Amino acid sequence: MKGLYTVLLLVVSNIFMTFAWYGNLKLQEMKISTDWPLILIILASWGVALFEYSFMIPANRIGSDINGGPFNLIQLKVIQEAVSLTVFTLIVSLVFKSQTLHWNHIVSFLLIILAVYFAFMKTGK
Repeated sequence: MKGLYTVLLLVVSNIFMTFAWYGNLKLQEMKISTDWPLILIILASWGVALFEYSFMIPANRIGSDINGGPFNLIQLKVIQEAVSLTVFTLIVSLVFKSQTLHWNHIVSFLLIILAVYFAFMKTGK
């Protein structure tokens, strides 16, 4: 169950992360934040990122084999990157309609999924 909780927390964390990093672009596209000073955009993004960290830190603590979880640190990072790209792709496809997904993007994501496979492959030690 720790593995499942870890992945679910990473999904929620990455939803907040994507909006913290790219939400300001959507606000600008919608003509909401075009006159905002950059410092206000940064502070608003930090406010959203606080929620990201509120899920990311528990995910890492629950999932880490240092705390009795099922994943080593490298596996945690590879999972996080795969979750990050998956969440990012879904949000961009749903929220940023002007951004299109092309075949080379899909291939690059499949290669990252392959990286997850290799990160979990037994090394025979």
